[in-house]
Amino acid sequence: MDVLNLPNPSWFREEHQMIEETARSFFSKEFTPHLDRWSEAGVMDREAWIKAADAGLLGGTIPEEYGGSGGDFGFDAVIAREQGLAGADSWGWAIHTPIVAPYILHYGTEEQKRYWLPKMATGEFIAALAMTEPGAGSDVQGIRTKAERSGNGWVLNGSKTFITNGQHANLIVVAAKTDPNAPGAKGVSLFLVDTDNAPGFRRGRKLKKLGLDWADTSELFFDEMKLPAEALLGAEPNQGFVQLMRSLPQERLIIALGGMAMIERALRLTIDYVKERKAFGQRIIDFQNTQFQLAEMKTEATMAKAFCDTLVALHIEGKCDTVMASMAKYKLTELQNTVVDRCLQLFGGYGFMDEYPISRMYRDARIQPIYGGTNEIMKVLIARSL
Repeated sequence: MDVLNLPNPSWFREEHQMIEETARSFFSKEFTPHLDRWSEAGVMDREAWIKAADAGLLGGTIPEEYGGSGGDFGFDAVIAREQGLAGADSWGWAIHTPIVAPYILHYGTEEQKRYWLPKMATGEFIAALAMTEPGAGSDVQGIRTKAERSGNGWVLNGSKTFITNGQHANLIVVAAKTDPNAPGAKGVSLFLVDTDNAPGFRRGRKLKKLGLDWADTSELFFDEMKLPAEALLGAEPNQGFVQLMRSLPQERLIIALGGMAMIERALRLTIDYVKERKAFGQRIIDFQNTQFQLAEMKTEATMAKAFCDTLVALHIEGKCDTVMASMAKYKLTELQNTVVDRCLQLFGGYGFMDEYPISRMYRDARIQPIYGGTNEIMKVLIARSL
């Protein structure tokens, strides 16, 4: 059931419909039957990544010459929605494909592109982005992990935390300070770390969290880890801050799209529930309060969906800037938490039970206003445009 009843957006074409159908079938077959087991175990099966690659979900926007399908950002938008509608919010696909792959594609050398991207498309390498540290989250200036020159290569020292895909990843893009004398966030570089051949690399705890139970969010440690010269992303050091800033709009738009998908799912599940559940001799949906609540949420969700579709179209054209992406990330994640909370209330006591999806969604949604830059930071960025 499409609760919003909006027509397909202008950017949605036949190839997007094909990947939509593929993703929907894939999640239904390969993820949904395992969600409870993965939640109990606290981690998904590594094999599921390979199956996703075989279905074409890991390389949709990677160019064909590097082993992908060569699709536009609409491919990622479609997959993000289907992932959310399936309740697979814990899966770290958004880091792997829409976030890490573009770093290599846009800033990597030709050799780096040809080495890493095909392996990402096949699932041989699972990617993670290691920016956050115990003392540095949204504030990139606080990064203390450092990389120092050693002969033709580098030596990496430091620690990272809250890293999505931290247990499965064997490709980690690490932000490290390479010029200690540079002010603020300048003097930061990004490194492509192959954990399969990495003396000095150590995975820490898989962190226990409020939600996203089977996301392998982890600590990572780098102790005198020697890196070859080609591990530096791109040809020049100290370009990391610029690379990060240019990539953040897509990251924040993906977060917004994930929030939009959860909003749609929450409304869908809640409408189904209130049509069946009875109280005081009538269905919950027959109470005017229920109708007003759902009418408000559907209206807000429809406007949000239209905004998201507009930004996807602009991003495909290269016109979605930092301010617009920040507005989407801020507003959609706030609305996501509000809608899920109001929907849970309509479930009554059952909404508090973990066996009901709305309970898990309530927990999973809470991180959305925090990662990818807190919503307070989003407001700062938006305010600069005034």
